Formats: sequence, C-alpha cells, structure tokens
Amino acid sequence: MKIISVVGARPNFMKMAPIHKEFAKHKIQHPESNIKRLVCHTGQHYDEKMSKVFFNDLELPKPDFYLGVGSGSHAVQTAKIMIEFEKVLMQEKPDLIIVYGDVNSTVACSLVAAKMGIKIAHVESGLRSSRRTGQV
Repeated sequence: MKIISVVGARPNFMKMAPIHKEFAKHKIQHPESNIKRLVCHTGQHYDEKMSKVFFNDLELPKPDFYLGVGSGSHAVQTAKIMIEFEKVLMQEKPDLIIVYGDVNSTVACSLVAAKMGIKIAHVESGLRSSRRTGQV
C-alpha cells in the first residue's frame, strides 16, 4: 500500500507529526509491512520560518516531493497546487492520500485525488467551534 501525506502550511505540519510518529512505530514493530509512505510538501508556506524549521523541530522526514507553488491569490495558488499534484499522483499512483487541516493545499490535493479516484483521509484538529463569532 502506498500513502502520500500532503502538507503545505504550518498547521499541516503540526497535524502530520503525531501520525508520522505512529507510522514510524508501526514500521519498527512490523518491519515486513508493505506500507510505503511518502510526503508531498506543496510549498504553500515556503520560507524557513514557516516551513523548514517545523520539519526539523517536529522531526518530520524530508519531503519526497516539493511542489514549490509559493504565494499568490487563493485561486492562483490552488490551481498551481492542483496542476503539480496531479503529476505526482500520475507518477506514484498511491492507494491513499492523507490531507490535514483546511488550507489551500488541503482542498486542492483532495479535489485532484477525488477526480482521479484515489482514496482520501482528512485529519483535522477539532480545535474550532461551530460559531464564527469567536464565542465558544
């Protein structure tokens, strides 16, 4: 089974870290496992203070794919991510992608995977309430 975790922004890195640690434990406990896990960083947050430092501090693996989309309007950024992520999916043909949070990278990669018939797992933190007024 091949799984690609997709991250692009600071909140994604934080949510991926505990899942990465669980995959690492599984690999140690079950070295014969046929799970191949890859990481795709879209580059939505791309400078060292917003990206690389989190990979180091959270002990995340170096991304297997870096899309380098950079900044732009929501539409431009989302479109760039979709174009580049489609190439990754066509090359790797994963069984599942894991997306985190609610940033442009999450929606863009989910849409591409859905259109290609690839299963999607979505991880959210549950930190938000249903009210938009800021009241809890």
